[in-house]
Order: sequence, then C-alpha cells, then structure tokens
Amino acid sequence: FGNNIGGLLNLLDVMAQFDVKRMVFSSSATVYGEPQYLPIDEAHPTSSTNPYGYTKKSSEEILGQVKDSNPEWNFGILRYFNPVGAHRSGEIGESPLGKPANLVPFVGDVAVGKRDKVVVFGSDFDTPDGTGVRDYIHIEDLAEGHVASLNLLLHKDQSHTVNLGTGKGLSVLEVIETYSRVSGQEIPFTIGDRRAGDIAQCYANCDAAKSVLGFEAKRSIEEMCRSSWKWVSKNYVAVGNTTKDTI
Repeated sequence: FGNNIGGLLNLLDVMAQFDVKRMVFSSSATVYGEPQYLPIDEAHPTSSTNPYGYTKKSSEEILGQVKDSNPEWNFGILRYFNPVGAHRSGEIGESPLGKPANLVPFVGDVAVGKRDKVVVFGSDFDTPDGTGVRDYIHIEDLAEGHVASLNLLLHKDQSHTVNLGTGKGLSVLEVIETYSRVSGQEIPFTIGDRRAGDIAQCYANCDAAKSVLGFEAKRSIEEMCRSSWKWVSKNYVAVGNTTKDTI
C-alpha cells in the first residue's frame, strides 16, 4: 500500500509542482480479479483477489479522478500480464532480492543450480494439465509497448488503457518444460498447495493494444526462456555445490 498507492500520490504531487501532466503507468492484469470470461478485454469488470491487485485497481481509479479533475492530465495505463525474460544480450535482466515471487525467475534459479526444485502451486485447476495458465510476454515486447504508449501521449495527448500480453495462455508445466528444453537443464519440480487468491486461467484479448497503440507482441515463449537462461547463466557462477550472484 505504501509503495504502490502512497508512492503514486507522492509522484503525482511532484508532477503537479513541475507541470508534468503525462504518465505511462504500470498496471496489471490482476485488476480483473477472477475472470468472468476469456480472453480478457479492457471492458472486463475490475475487482481484486489479493492486496497487490487492490493497490493497482485503486491506483487506476486515482488516475481516473485526476483526469476528471483536470482534463490536461493524460495517462497511458498498461495492464501487464506476465512479463518474463531478459534482454537478448544477457546484460540486462531480473535479479530478485531473496526468494523470487514469480515463476520464470524461480525456474531460472533451479536451472542454474541456485535452488533445488520448483514448487508448483496447485495441480487441480480447471486447465488442460491442472496447473495455472497465464499469458506470458517477453520483457522486450513490454518495453516496446511502453514506447508506443509514450508516443501516443506525446504526440496526441490521448489517454488510454490497454492490455499488454500475447493473447495466448501457457500452463506452469508448459513453461517449465520449455525452459528445460531451451536451457538443456533438468528442472525438478514438486506439486504444492494452491496459494490463496490464485486463479485458474488468465490471458489477454490484445485487440486494443493493436488498434490504439499499433502494438503487437512478437516474441515466443522459447525466446522468453532462452533470454532468461542467457541472463542467469551469465550472471551466476558455481561455488562448490552452491551458486553466488555475480551482479
């Protein structure tokens, strides 16, 4: 709450002081809560199943009220689905402090030997293989979506709210299998309990991103996993039976 809502309010105050009235805002597909239909478009009702989703939904509402109070303000609200991967060079990537909270960084830790196994949270969802299905988007595609959003704000002063995803759902086991294949590493996993607030499936309708921003994700799950593996294998080194972070 302090970071996502308090930080946003502080930023808006400073923007107002310096007469800066445009922002590309990082929102999330979590604002849709439990999907009422799939794929999810921007007209889908918003709700929240966890505190993080609540803060993103609240932040969007705050931006809407700022816009209502002064039409000179314009916001590009980007509802990320699941950004993964790293820059193709292997020089820029994700290095979570402590235990990763997201799937692909955790799988990368296992592939490089930093962790023993992946815990899959639930195998009894109503999905083809029983594990949760999500829409994963390459971080470089996501970056290009930001540029498109910024250009629309700069050149047309047009507020917008769009999904950034691929429109395709992949299960946890599909991601693990793909990462194992492209890295050449065995990825041990075990099945654990579901986490509170987890939903079975969530993937995007991406029509608005294409029509409003002219943006369409291009990179495959293989490219996402390959870039992640390049990053972690380049930035972790083996030390005996453990690994250490070199960054």
